[in-house]
Amino acid sequence: MLRNLLIAALGAALAACASAPTEETPAMPDWSIAIHGGAGVITRDNLSPDQEAAYTAALETALQAGAQILEAGGSALDAVEAAVVVMEDDPLFNSGYGAVMTAAGTHELDASIMVGDGRDAGAVAGVTTTKNPIRLARAVMEQSEHVMFAGPGADAFSAAHGLEQVDNSYFTTERRKRALERVLESRARTAADRHGTVGAVALDRSGTLAAATSTGGMTAKAPGRVGDSPLIGAATYAQNGVCAVSATGHGEYFIRVGVARTICSRIELAGDSLEGAAETALGEVAALGGDGGVIVMGGDGEVAFVFNSEGMYRGRAAPGVLETAIFAEEAETAGE
Repeated sequence: MLRNLLIAALGAALAACASAPTEETPAMPDWSIAIHGGAGVITRDNLSPDQEAAYTAALETALQAGAQILEAGGSALDAVEAAVVVMEDDPLFNSGYGAVMTAAGTHELDASIMVGDGRDAGAVAGVTTTKNPIRLARAVMEQSEHVMFAGPGADAFSAAHGLEQVDNSYFTTERRKRALERVLESRARTAADRHGTVGAVALDRSGTLAAATSTGGMTAKAPGRVGDSPLIGAATYAQNGVCAVSATGHGEYFIRVGVARTICSRIELAGDSLEGAAETALGEVAALGGDGGVIVMGGDGEVAFVFNSEGMYRGRAAPGVLETAIFAEEAETAGE
C-alpha cells in the first residue's frame, strides 16, 4: 500500500514539473492585436467630435473582430484578416468600400498579408473587382505557389477561387468623388490625399505572429501606380519571435527604406526596442521627404505605435484591454 502511494505521489510530482514553465520551456504568451486606420494630418482642429466618435467606434469594431478570434484560441492570421475586413467594409477608411479614386476615376486596390511561422506571404496590387482585397492576398498565399498577383491576373485568380466580386463602382463614395475633383482641379494633393492605409498585427496563443495591410492608394494616383502596401518588407512583415509590422504613409518612401523589414532586422540583429527600431526606420523615411506611421508587435505581444505625422488612427486589444487613440498627443506605446 505504502509503495503504491509513493509511486502515485512521485507520478504527480513529475507531472507537475513537466507542466510548470521553466527557463528552458517558457509559458506560451497570451494573445494580442493592434490595428491602424491610416496616418496623416489628423488633429482636433480638423476632426469634429462626431467624426472622432465615428472613427473610435470603427476602430473598436475592427479590434473586437480580431480579439474574438484570438480569445477563442484562433490564429493570428485569422485575426488580422478579420480586423482588416471590417475596415475594408467601412467607408471611413481608404481600403475597400470608400477607397480613394485614381486620376481616371476608378479604384485600384492593394493588400498584403504575412504569417511569422515560416514567413509565408501573399499580396495583390491593382485589384478592381474583389470586395475584400485582404482575403485575396491570403488566397494567393494559401492557394497558389506565388507571393503576388497584380492587375487583371489578380482579379482572375480571385474569381477563379470563389471570392466575392463586385463592380468597380461599389467602392465609390461621394466623399472620394469630391476629393478626386478637388485634386484634379487644384493639381495638388494634401497630406490626407496620400494616406489612409489600414492594417493589423497580432500574436496568438501559440506564439505565432501575423501582419496585414490594405489600401486604396493615393487620391488621383496614376492608373497602375503601386505603393508600399502590397510589398512584403515595405509595409508588411512578420517573423515569429521577432516582430510583426504594418505600415501606413507615403508609399514611395516606405518602399525605398524597406520600412517593415528594416524594423524587424533592427530588432533581431541590433537588439533595438520596438519603438527604437521604428523610430530609426521612420527617421530614414523623413530624411527622404516622407511621413507616415507603423504598428509594431514583438514576439511577446508588446505593441508600439510610432508615427511622424500629426496623427494616426490606432488601437490595441489584449485580455482585459481595449484601447484606441487618434491624435499625436495621446499615448503612443502600449502593452509594456
